[in-house]
Amino acid sequence: MLKLRRPSRGADSVARRSGRCRARSSRPYPPEVSIHHLQLWVPELERAERSWGWLLTELGYEPGRTWDHGRVWRQGATAIVIEASPDMVDGMLHSRLRPGMNHVAFHVDGTDALAQLVAVASDHGWTQLASDGDRHPLPTATTVAYLEDADGFEVELIVADAP
Repeated sequence: MLKLRRPSRGADSVARRSGRCRARSSRPYPPEVSIHHLQLWVPELERAERSWGWLLTELGYEPGRTWDHGRVWRQGATAIVIEASPDMVDGMLHSRLRPGMNHVAFHVDGTDALAQLVAVASDHGWTQLASDGDRHPLPTATTVAYLEDADGFEVELIVADAP
């Protein structure tokens, strides 16, 4: 039987259901953070840990909780989780070209840092994808690189220069 977690029936819940939802004045996280965590189900934990663990560490995330089927990396109030869940359905591999998540984009602090990441990414299970301008228009002061891991997950690494 499927069990759903229901929100509390407090004032916030009533306001949401009635269309009178207002932002709370005090939040348990910084206001600039909008994603609590992103969880990727992967077919092979060791392989994903090798590629994602390296990349996330290079981007300033710190290793956090681990369990038999998963790992967490944290940066401030945001977490990235990789998990080879025993609940995963067999035979349905991820494809960024199907409906669902296409890619995750990360900020990188400068073009030198971006070049260093791309230069060694293949040593950690990543393949560089074409960075042509046909994907989507980017501001002129933006430098970008695209990487894909062995399971087909894509990351976009972005250096957005201040205007």
